[in-house]
Amino acid sequence: MCGMSEQPQHPGSPAEHPGVAALFAVLACGELAAFERLARESEMAPDLRGRIAVSSMAAVQMRNFELLQTELDRRGHDVVVATAPYAPVITRYHARTTPRNWNEALVKAFIGDGLAADFYSEIARALPGEPAAVVSAVLSDTRESDFAVDRVRAAVTANPALRSPLTLWGRRLLSEAITQAQEVLATRDELAALLFEHRGPPRRGAVLRVPADPPRRAHGHPEPRLTALSRIGGLSRRRNPGGG
Repeated sequence: MCGMSEQPQHPGSPAEHPGVAALFAVLACGELAAFERLARESEMAPDLRGRIAVSSMAAVQMRNFELLQTELDRRGHDVVVATAPYAPVITRYHARTTPRNWNEALVKAFIGDGLAADFYSEIARALPGEPAAVVSAVLSDTRESDFAVDRVRAAVTANPALRSPLTLWGRRLLSEAITQAQEVLATRDELAALLFEHRGPPRRGAVLRVPADPPRRAHGHPEPRLTALSRIGGLSRRRNPGGG
């Protein structure tokens, strides 16, 4: 996992918000953790096509990590030091959301990781052009989305009894993703500042919540996945305007 050593942080460009390096660091930590997780979960795949797809996803995570490492290096930050504060948060999230089978692994790849991507993309909306382009490059790959949706939809169609447990699993991932977001913001003040300077301070007593159906993001990020369960074989239904 991410390194746990501690050294003083080097400041980035004076014109750049300190939250930029913090965002790159937490993304790097998450990408490395995702690479390790996907490499393990590829062994759950029932066939070679599945192993190839998940291994390809893992390779993308490592390329993303290397991109973020380069950006941190450019700003005078060692990736091991920069990611250390976030390692416990990322580790706890994955420990609480370890899939028990192939279908749960696919749902997590699409919904759980997608929710995290939505959260970081929301922070990235406060970034200027170059850092925003880096975040967009890291979060824009959607291969896991299409593959996971197709495979889980097929599994639910073949065995409708999977619908209920996978729906519950998706709701658990939503809850854990919100918890992870809160913990990440509590880890570094500059990361929270980057978000709240863009959106404004939270109301007194409020907690960070993921909106039920946010608008399409800027910077070319993929569509939000917060209602993603409805795409996977109808695992959940979007409530209609009449409340039914």
